[in-house]
Amino acid sequence: MKESKDGKKADRFSKSSSTDSYPLVLDIDDFKGDFSFDALFGNLVNELLPSYLEEEADASEGHGGNDMQNGHMRTASDAGRSAQGLSSPLFPEVDALLSLFKNSCMQLTDLREQIDGKLYSLKKEVAAQDSKHRKTLSQLEKGVDGLFGSFARLDSRISSVGQTAAKIGDHLQSADAQRETASQTIDLIKYLMEFNSSPGDLMELSPLFSDDSRVSEAASIAQKLRSFAEEDIGRQGMAVSPVVGNASASRGLEVAVANLQEYCNELENRLLAKFDAASQRRELSTMAECAKILSQFNRGTSAMQHYVGLRPMFDVEVMNEDARLVLGDPGSQPSPSSVLHGLSSLYKEITDTVRKDAATITVVFPSPNDVMSILVQRVMEDRVPKLLEKLLVKPSLVNQPSMEDGGLILYLRMLAVAYEKTNELARDLRGVGCGDLDVEGLTESLFLPHKDIYIEYEQASLRQLYKAKMEELRAESQQSSESTGTIGRSKGASIASFQQQISVTVVTEFVRWNEEAISRCNLFSSQPATLAANVRAVLTCLLDQVSLYITEGLERARDSLTEAAALRERFVLGTSVSRRVAAAAASAVIIYHFLILVYLIRLQSIPKKKKKIVQVVYYILFFKCLVTDLIGKMQAEAAAAAGESSFRSFMVAVQRCGSSVAIVQQYFANSISRLLLPVDGAHAASCEDMATAMSNAEGAAYKGLQQCIETVMAEVERLLSAEQKATDYRSPDDGIAPDHRPTNACTRVVAYLSRVLEAAFTALEGLNKQAFLTELGNRLHKGLLNHWQKFTFNPSGGLRLKRDIIEYGEFVRSFNAPSVDEKFELLGILANVFIVAPESLSSLFEGTPSIRKDAQRFIQLRDDYKSAKLAAKLSSLWPSSN
Repeated sequence: MKESKDGKKADRFSKSSSTDSYPLVLDIDDFKGDFSFDALFGNLVNELLPSYLEEEADASEGHGGNDMQNGHMRTASDAGRSAQGLSSPLFPEVDALLSLFKNSCMQLTDLREQIDGKLYSLKKEVAAQDSKHRKTLSQLEKGVDGLFGSFARLDSRISSVGQTAAKIGDHLQSADAQRETASQTIDLIKYLMEFNSSPGDLMELSPLFSDDSRVSEAASIAQKLRSFAEEDIGRQGMAVSPVVGNASASRGLEVAVANLQEYCNELENRLLAKFDAASQRRELSTMAECAKILSQFNRGTSAMQHYVGLRPMFDVEVMNEDARLVLGDPGSQPSPSSVLHGLSSLYKEITDTVRKDAATITVVFPSPNDVMSILVQRVMEDRVPKLLEKLLVKPSLVNQPSMEDGGLILYLRMLAVAYEKTNELARDLRGVGCGDLDVEGLTESLFLPHKDIYIEYEQASLRQLYKAKMEELRAESQQSSESTGTIGRSKGASIASFQQQISVTVVTEFVRWNEEAISRCNLFSSQPATLAANVRAVLTCLLDQVSLYITEGLERARDSLTEAAALRERFVLGTSVSRRVAAAAASAVIIYHFLILVYLIRLQSIPKKKKKIVQVVYYILFFKCLVTDLIGKMQAEAAAAAGESSFRSFMVAVQRCGSSVAIVQQYFANSISRLLLPVDGAHAASCEDMATAMSNAEGAAYKGLQQCIETVMAEVERLLSAEQKATDYRSPDDGIAPDHRPTNACTRVVAYLSRVLEAAFTALEGLNKQAFLTELGNRLHKGLLNHWQKFTFNPSGGLRLKRDIIEYGEFVRSFNAPSVDEKFELLGILANVFIVAPESLSSLFEGTPSIRKDAQRFIQLRDDYKSAKLAAKLSSLWPSSN
């Protein structure tokens, strides 16, 4: 459209230019619509500059062979013109263009004056119209204000008329109600007079009271009459009047009340019979009609109770079948799982039955919530209690049922199952609908006699389970001992092998019992304070059981250590006796040889008879000495084996004791703490109970560890006494190179300690391990010091001693006890007193004056102590030592 308009303007411009001396005549219409300055300018110069039009056409048709200068296409004609630039004017059309532009400017000026004139005329016209419009608008506003005032008066009038009409309507309605009330009162008085005729005479009543189609109306009227008569009798009884007429009226109303009561009873029974007949035929509409009428009698309570009472679910046969379903056949022992399955089936059946009845009740009764409340209450107060009475029989705490009969735990498990499933039934019945009935409260009341003393049964059950478990373990231990017999003992078997060891499995079973009891506490305890009290009571049972069990286990392991110590003492005593016998035998041999020598000197010969007697005595004493020494060694080895075995057994007991305590602590942290924290002080009190319960076991463990140290040190002393030779530390000065190996006694002691302490490294942990090994290291240090006091040392023996000390020190370094390591390092320094020359002793301990006292005792063990007169030298060097 724009292109067509531009074409029309161009044609008009060309036509005007051809008819006038000037090429263009401008008009106002040329500037309307889509005005284009480019088109206007083009039409002005197109006829005057035809060569430029041709050049533009050639430039638009040219292709890639043309040169580009300043963004314009340059052709061959341009080159020609540039060649002729000096011969002709560069722009010959300039005069014509100037004339054209001047003419155009004059036309534009004329057009502008024309437009200004028109604008001025339009402004004057607009101002006149605006003034006229404002005047008209002011008049309209005045008219509108008048209309609003008229509407307000009309609305007020309408409101007044409406109020008057409403008052008239109220009066008419009140008058109609009074008229209706008066009419009804007249009818009621008439009916009341009929009932007041004679006592028990209901034959002369109006047809209303005998018409089955008008039963609802008759019931309503009868209830109103009875209410009025009873109210009047009540007023007459409260206010005694002297008027005789009032007394006769009162007696008359009493007759009416009696007749009305009789009629209402007869009508109610008739409706109930009709309701029952309709119920058997499943005629819900008839049932609903009867229920609606019966709702006028005591709000329908009799109909509701009558309906609920006739439900088949409350028959005696059905309730007996409930017991058989849950408890099984008579004489059989029900299990919690079978009871759980039976209760689930039974309660599901009850819920389904109630749901079906709820559908009927909703259709039949005008107040279905009240009927559902009665129905559910009957279920929770009749059917369920009779089943629970047979299921939950409280056992006696004095004469407890045996574990073969299930024990107390069977009753508790049955109680938990019944409580949980009955609560589920209550929730299901609440979902079906039970009106305003507190079905959860009814459920709690059913179990209240059991919950009041529940915790006593829980504690008694845990004690019974523990007692049964201990009897079972003792029986197993006794059976194992009898099957093994005395063969193992005769072959040097462990004393502790016949003792019952602590078992982590047993403690885990204790925790499992307690966990089950805690779950029942959660189930039966709704208040945090009650729950915390019950949980603490149950936890105390676990702590007592674990404490008693591991304490007895540690005591049995200690008994093994005690028996091994007694055996060791007996064998040590026998060994000392055998040594005295051997010494006596050796003395006898010496005396024998001495006597022979004396006899030969004096007599030069001995009779054969006396010689044989002396030889027999000699050989008897010598054989007895050998046998006694051999038996002593065998008994000592047996005692050592018994001690080592009892040591290992006690360490195993300690390890299992620690594992058992860890299990209890983990159980307390995971399951008990969160139940005690809501109650102030409960958690701290239980922690204190736990510490108190474990203190007995800690005491037994401490005493046993002390016995273990005694056992180890006794064997160390035996090995040192048996294996250490005097020549180990006082080798002859025969020029042979000294032996830098540890002595045989040191090797045997380190090997024994390495072997026996493996159990301690495995069993003990943390501070217990550190304390035990520190004490053992100190005892070993003291024992070695006492042992070396029995020997004298030369320099080569001192080197051998130092090698032993290094061996001992490397071994005790595995104890990770810095104080013990320091003591053995000082022993290495002390051993230097046997190696250095006498004159170097004074400077040996200048950096460690704290060990001078021990050094002085060691110096006295030098073989040159007297010959080198070291006592005098030391007294002069260390005066304080005197």
